[in-house]
Amino acid sequence: MPIDFTLTSYQRRLQRMAREFANEILSPLVREADENPHPQRAFQAVKGAYVESYKLGFATGFIPKKYGGGGISNLDLQIVVEEICAVDPGFATILLVNGLALMPLVWFASERQKQQWLVPATSDPRGEYLAGWTVSEAAGTPGGTANFDGPAPFPAGIGLTAILDKKNGEYVLNGRKHWPANAGGWDLHGADVNVCIVRTAPEADGSRGLSAIIIPRGTAGITYEQPIRKLGHRICQNNSVVFSDCRVPEENAFAVGDGDLVVNKAFTWSGPVAAIASVGVARSAYEFALAWAKKYTGGGDKPIIDHQIVAYTLAEVAMKIEAGRAFAWKAAHYHDVHNADGHAVGPMSKVFCGEMLFNAVFQAMKVVGVNALDRSNPLERYLREASVFPLYDAGNVGMQMRKICAVMAHPDFDPRAIAASAATPFGKQAPPPEIQAVGRNLKRQA
Repeated sequence: MPIDFTLTSYQRRLQRMAREFANEILSPLVREADENPHPQRAFQAVKGAYVESYKLGFATGFIPKKYGGGGISNLDLQIVVEEICAVDPGFATILLVNGLALMPLVWFASERQKQQWLVPATSDPRGEYLAGWTVSEAAGTPGGTANFDGPAPFPAGIGLTAILDKKNGEYVLNGRKHWPANAGGWDLHGADVNVCIVRTAPEADGSRGLSAIIIPRGTAGITYEQPIRKLGHRICQNNSVVFSDCRVPEENAFAVGDGDLVVNKAFTWSGPVAAIASVGVARSAYEFALAWAKKYTGGGDKPIIDHQIVAYTLAEVAMKIEAGRAFAWKAAHYHDVHNADGHAVGPMSKVFCGEMLFNAVFQAMKVVGVNALDRSNPLERYLREASVFPLYDAGNVGMQMRKICAVMAHPDFDPRAIAASAATPFGKQAPPPEIQAVGRNLKRQA
């Protein structure tokens, strides 16, 4: 991409397709689905729209053409995501979690595994294919996932164990996941595949003992509980999943011992996606408030946009949206150049735009005034959706800021690299010597 923000004819066509889909197929379903008190029914209510989006290539467009995907660039993906998120970011999450789950196969899996799992994902004649990204775990002491790659061994970080039964050539999984998206599938019997981060070496620290494993639908020993009831992104399904002596063929594992790199790269890839999703929601809030200000008089004799405070507020929101879009596009372009290894700029764009969004929606609400609280207007829903962005997708405080700081702290980091679209360092970190000693002692005791 040259330094020119003019969309190509292909990108304009993508934008038109995504906008027509979002406005004509998705939008009529959103209000009723969002207000459904049963999360699974809310999820199922948009299945028809999902099937249409799958046929358009939005659910797997990021997969390389070699495996049946669209092979679109990260920058092209931005065009699609903004239009869909302007209508509903929860629905977009259903689509894009397919990327969080399947792109690790593109980066880390063997060619045999790619052919076995990616080709069916891109060629479902029903258009219903779902992949679950099964990483997060429930809060506790220890608990949660933010320090998944920290120096502590089991049960800190990732508590779901996968112990290799060499005699049978199977991994045996025991534990629980909490918050994974799409994992339960349309019927709570599982997604078509769940790509799961597990602890294959319980005695090792989080940067040495983690792996990824592919769990197909129908695998025994898994219970998918009812979806979590959430404040925002209510159309997206998030489950608690219980594994009890669940057996998975050894050949389904990949990135053995490098599961930390899988998690880091997946959430780096999704950074610009979450960033442009924030822009899409902010855009809708701004456009609603702008249209309101141009016709509403507030009891006066002229529209309220003629008052400086209203005009200045909207101008500030508009400026921040444009800055957010430019940042998201920059991060996506960087990922295209560096194979999604923007471990600083990807998270930066996600954090910046996610924090911008909440403020933008609230400023729009102040322009509209008390009527913004009326649920027949969309701003109440936009505010609920905005509250999700700093907290999900490797939360801003939990993982993303930590990743940015890890890149900056590296002795080889060049503070001008991002501006120049040059590579920035990131990789596995060796655990401190005292942690290595603890690991060795635990192994001896075992």
